[in-house]
Amino acid sequence: MNPLHFSLLIPLLALLLAGCTGVPEGVQPVRGFDPERYLGTWHEIARLDHSFERGLVQVTATYAKREDGGIDVLNRGHDPVKGAWREAKGRAYFIAGPDLASLKVSFFGPFYGGYHVFALDPDYGWALISGPTREYFWILARQPQLPTAVLDDLLDKARGAGFDTSALIFPASGPDSQVQAAAAGQS
Repeated sequence: MNPLHFSLLIPLLALLLAGCTGVPEGVQPVRGFDPERYLGTWHEIARLDHSFERGLVQVTATYAKREDGGIDVLNRGHDPVKGAWREAKGRAYFIAGPDLASLKVSFFGPFYGGYHVFALDPDYGWALISGPTREYFWILARQPQLPTAVLDDLLDKARGAGFDTSALIFPASGPDSQVQAAAAGQS
């Protein structure tokens, strides 16, 4: 390869990879984040549709501390069509430091995507998560369902941050999942 082409390729590659971990304009990751309190299992209450989760129900994300200072990620969901559980293991690292809820997460070798907690319950009972663009959004909670008033408030926060809440999927997580969807105008 021509040395000039190679020297141009490195900054371009760095720019492309950095763009995958960026934060959408106007979304501010939580400051004063406590990673220890965030560890453990979270239930997916709602998400925007993506091929890697399509059709899954009873979705959870479990976070555990890594020896290298990062966080192990285990995403798990049930595929009712195949009658089987699917899981994906990944790793996450803080972009700017552990007190800012902005991480890069990878499930595929050296490729990372942004994971930004932009709203968080003071008791770490629920969280709003953005990816690198507004095409990636999740509502997570420590319990499989949220009270209707809390869910309505979170949907308002998401709309206020520019997310399309009319496109949200509410994966079945128990007998009240239809109530959750109806509360969000998704029935």
